[in-house]
Amino acid sequence: MNDDLNAETPVVSGSRQRGPGMRVLVMTAVSAERDAVLRGLRGASNFDVLVAGVGTAAAAVSTAKVLATAEYDLVVTAGIGGGFIGKAEVGSLVVADEIVAADLGAQTPEGFRNLDELGFGSTRVRVDAGLVIRVAEALRGAGLAVTTGPVLTVSTVTGTAATAAELAARVPGAAAEAMEGFGVATAAHDRGVPILEIRAISNPVGPRDRAAWRINEALDALEAASSVLLEVLI
Repeated sequence: MNDDLNAETPVVSGSRQRGPGMRVLVMTAVSAERDAVLRGLRGASNFDVLVAGVGTAAAAVSTAKVLATAEYDLVVTAGIGGGFIGKAEVGSLVVADEIVAADLGAQTPEGFRNLDELGFGSTRVRVDAGLVIRVAEALRGAGLAVTTGPVLTVSTVTGTAATAAELAARVPGAAAEAMEGFGVATAAHDRGVPILEIRAISNPVGPRDRAAWRINEALDALEAASSVLLEVLI
């Protein structure tokens, strides 16, 4: 999610009537992202698209509530986000091959240490490689620009070149950043449900230049990606 979109109270309701095919839960941060996904899905009955709220905690709680009331074959965390320069350009898409809580850890005299290094847990959720390949190839086949790589979940949106460089060094190959992926992924992992993260890039990760953000362009890309998902996840 991009912090220029309006946040709102989490919404965790949706249709439970199903057609044939994979049962998919899509979680977005805000309603503008949800609406873009819904436009792409064109009323497909085997998808529920819900607003989880902004940030890791809200996303995890909202997703866990939904997964406690219904069974799904896949959870998708979808929305717009920032792209790392040289990895994902504005208007393109990123399909995560790994979802990383990039700022969850501790600052030490030797530098940042994540939970894995501290021995307190894990900050990484892997995404099924076959699913990543299948979705990315379908998106490319539809003429959409797409990159695969780690998508970082951060609690504070990056606003400087120094922070962007630090994050890129901390997670080699990082393609995008957003604020909800790890929360959704943690809830899905807890229930044993596969996870997928898709981000449409609205701005570069780094110095904040709101005039250069392309939110509508990113929402259009998200809609287009959702239309492709409709054909892939059946």
